[in-house]
Amino acid sequence: MSGDGAPDQRPVDCHDLRVAIVAASWHTRVMDGLVAGAQRACKDYKVEAPVLVRVPGAFELPVVAAALAAQYDAVVALGVVIRGGTPHFDYVCNAATDGLTRVALDAQVPVGFGLLTCDDEQQALDRAGLDSSREDKGYEAASAALVTAQTLRGVRRGYP
Repeated sequence: MSGDGAPDQRPVDCHDLRVAIVAASWHTRVMDGLVAGAQRACKDYKVEAPVLVRVPGAFELPVVAAALAAQYDAVVALGVVIRGGTPHFDYVCNAATDGLTRVALDAQVPVGFGLLTCDDEQQALDRAGLDSSREDKGYEAASAALVTAQTLRGVRRGYP
């Protein structure tokens, strides 16, 4: 499982950050877990009113993340793509990953990467932050975006 080696990171106060969560709609059970994890992270980090925007699928995440990055201090992108029998998996995963990377770099706004790219549904469920899951990738993606937003603020103010 990929959770080995994760940093022991305590939530920091991010009450003054404007945060948006953009989430795909496919695979409802997995997505509900990812969204709940991201919202739980926002609460733990004291984000007062994170905005949730839904999109049809993972392919649509980058374009909406780009629009949100123009208005928010951090964006959390959540989705899941489960491998099938065609190359569709590779195209969607690559396009979404490349697009979200471009959004973060072009906008200079952190984009928490919560796009699960799994071989089967069980792998997705194991990472969805559900009671039966081993990992909570929604929480991790939000946490990463929030900590990075705070770091960027420090860098822009002359840190270190």
